[in-house]
Amino acid sequence: MKLYSINAGHFKLDGGAMFGVVPKSIWNKLNPADANNMCSWATRCLLIEDGKRLILVDNGMGNKQDEKFFSYYYLHGNDTLESSLKQHGFGMDDITDVFLTHLHFDHCGGSIKYNSDRTKLEPAFKNASYYSNEKHWQWAVNPNSREKASFLKENILPIQENGQLKFLKAGDTLVDGLSIMEVNGHTEAMMLPLVKYKNQTIAYMADLIPSVGHLPIPYVMGYDVRPLDTLKEKDSVLKKALDENWLLMFEHDPLVECVSLERTERGIRAKEQIRLADI
Repeated sequence: MKLYSINAGHFKLDGGAMFGVVPKSIWNKLNPADANNMCSWATRCLLIEDGKRLILVDNGMGNKQDEKFFSYYYLHGNDTLESSLKQHGFGMDDITDVFLTHLHFDHCGGSIKYNSDRTKLEPAFKNASYYSNEKHWQWAVNPNSREKASFLKENILPIQENGQLKFLKAGDTLVDGLSIMEVNGHTEAMMLPLVKYKNQTIAYMADLIPSVGHLPIPYVMGYDVRPLDTLKEKDSVLKKALDENWLLMFEHDPLVECVSLERTERGIRAKEQIRLADI
């Protein structure tokens, strides 16, 4: 097995929304905001190469939305999903499996693209199966008012319409060494992949702990549908991660890929910053 960090691009979100009840005087030191209170975030995906399987975990925003949509998110930098895959010698058609932690647009927007003449939406990974879980899928296709703007039907329904949708649940796996943890604070039944790799467990945190700045338990996003559940889930995951010496991989941190953990007088915090390529 080999793991790769795949950056699908950078975008901006309101810092207050990303840090919830934490005051700007505190969070601004972690990820400084611009004049519009917007902070830069990554869309960092995980690529798992195992034999003939090439599993992509999440895929960023994609590029099919209109100019007005992207104007809200200030895309910047030169990284794209395709260019990042190419750096490691892979193309979109090489992907055999797409593992979607959840179906918010910044995690699954790259799943679907327009055809060459922009008349039809089609899966961006034509040779891949796409994996969600049934609870979250139903949550996404019948969205609540709070999350409706994050669940875009054009990112979701074509997967099923093209016969490429499959469901996973906690306890299932795609390859040896890959397990799934289910959490429900950010959204219903978000799946976090845990990968046994070179005698370590790499835990891909998705939106449970989106950046190293979100390690403190109270630092919970304003986007979470059940913030009190997020608090409990973070506490449980961090304790287990520390006890079992996991490395945490962050999907949205603009600079830090992975960290090891240590216990401090302030709680569990990052010990060492680590690049996936250096493991």
